[in-house]
Amino acid sequence: MTESSHSPGFATTAIHHGYDPLAHHGALNPPLFLTSTYAFASAAEGAARFAGEAEGFVYSRVGNPTVAVLESRLAALEGGEAALATASGVGALTALIWTLLKTGDGIIADQMLYGCTFGLFEHHLPRFDIEVVFADLTDPANLQAALRPNTRLVFTETPTNPNMRLVDIAACAEICRRADARLVVDNTYCTPYLQRPLDLGADLVTHSATKYLGGHGDLLAGAVVGPKEIIDQVRFVGVKELNGACISAFDAFLILRGLKTLNLRMDRHSATAVKLAHDLEAHPAVAAVYYPGLDSHKQRNLAQRQMRQPGGMIALELRGGLAAGRSFMDKVKLATRAVSLGDAETLIQHPASMTHATYDPAERARHGFTDGLIRISVGLEDYEDLKQDLLGAL
Repeated sequence: MTESSHSPGFATTAIHHGYDPLAHHGALNPPLFLTSTYAFASAAEGAARFAGEAEGFVYSRVGNPTVAVLESRLAALEGGEAALATASGVGALTALIWTLLKTGDGIIADQMLYGCTFGLFEHHLPRFDIEVVFADLTDPANLQAALRPNTRLVFTETPTNPNMRLVDIAACAEICRRADARLVVDNTYCTPYLQRPLDLGADLVTHSATKYLGGHGDLLAGAVVGPKEIIDQVRFVGVKELNGACISAFDAFLILRGLKTLNLRMDRHSATAVKLAHDLEAHPAVAAVYYPGLDSHKQRNLAQRQMRQPGGMIALELRGGLAAGRSFMDKVKLATRAVSLGDAETLIQHPASMTHATYDPAERARHGFTDGLIRISVGLEDYEDLKQDLLGAL
């Protein structure tokens, strides 16, 4: 293989892509550009930049040199043409929706979503006459049946938050292609290291970069990756003129730092989670464990087909239901009772009363998770210490 034909690996791309230290006074890390606006050499240059006829920055709501390095790197890691970094995952999703949809258009969404995403789809988009249809997308036939003439977007997570169901991205992408609808996949749980939805046929990928991409629980951010034509629209319409959810240069700097260790962290999260999932499944106090790395997972074959590793998220139910789950959560000492995920610390939470409280009891039953479900984001601590903590609490 010649040097010119060699494609850099994931870790190399995450560390080096889109930045040359020698072009920035030898600074090893991309500089932090703390500026809101940018000077023009002439009035004509300013006009050309605003018209999109010349390259360059005009205002940090739509572009910043530090952010641009991050966006280039995210696009390369996901295998997309372009990326847009935003102030939060919800900021990325709303910017995308407000850009691509109008009154009368429709969305098909998987029945299990992150609570705030569900709240947006169920309670707010209909106020603007955007039709939202929920379907169990773990069976692609349900997607086919749910299609309407006005369907423009199909949205899913995989694995789903919090109950770890999987959606066959390639199968859904083929259905969307025939229906002239765009498939959007939230890849927060996996990151591009464990799963690349665009390679499987998805049109766009969204992230809460707050989670694994940042990896240290010290920032809020989001991202959307896909074709440059669409990302440009989302940047100049969805963010610039509609929601203003621009990411700060400092948060972009922190995510760039996080990307440098992303593959190492995901390997560790997954390796520890696999062991803990088996430990939990074998415990007599546990009624069920939902984790793609277990043979008992109903979609284990799909997980092996579209995911590099099963990831760091575990869901479980205890015998004794909600009361037992709360007792378990109160007894852990090393794991931290907190929402969010993807941090170095192991986080444990109760979705029905915390991250997914936007689902009322009837909606939880209809959409497929119980009041007793516990979600664990496995951190980077030593396995033996986590095992002692979790099994001791049981």
